[in-house]
Amino acid sequence: MTDDRDARDEALMRLALDEAPLALAHGDVPVGAVVVDDAGNVLGRGHNRREERGDPVAHAEVEAIREAARARGLWRLDGATLYVTLEPCPMCAGALVNARVTALVYGAKDPRAGAVDSLFGLCTDGRLNHRLAVRGGVLEAECGELLRRFFRERRGR
Repeated sequence: MTDDRDARDEALMRLALDEAPLALAHGDVPVGAVVVDDAGNVLGRGHNRREERGDPVAHAEVEAIREAARARGLWRLDGATLYVTLEPCPMCAGALVNARVTALVYGAKDPRAGAVDSLFGLCTDGRLNHRLAVRGGVLEAECGELLRRFFRERRGR
């Protein structure tokens, strides 16, 4: 059973990885996300668009959640899983809780802003009215390398 879950998670993370480079076209950090239903159907896709839109909340997760909610015609995303290449920040982790997303799968940890495992545990905090199943580290090396390459190039190294 674990092998099936691993293969499914990796395949769906690859969809998020396909989204991430789209952010590079407008100078955004290459983070990508997809929201899928229980059957693995994509409900929403997103990549960082803060620079493009001049919008501080245009993170990949928020973009994907918004698209998924529009596709469903509901703000509640029960039964949905969000796949994202980088551990969500506090804003995005809060959005996942508020949207009632069932599960989160992320690639690389974010030691500076991660609010799921690294700095905080917002998605699993028992004090909140909703909690998500969380799995981190899926295709972590690939997700992390995309980000490291972006920041190396930005610093000119």
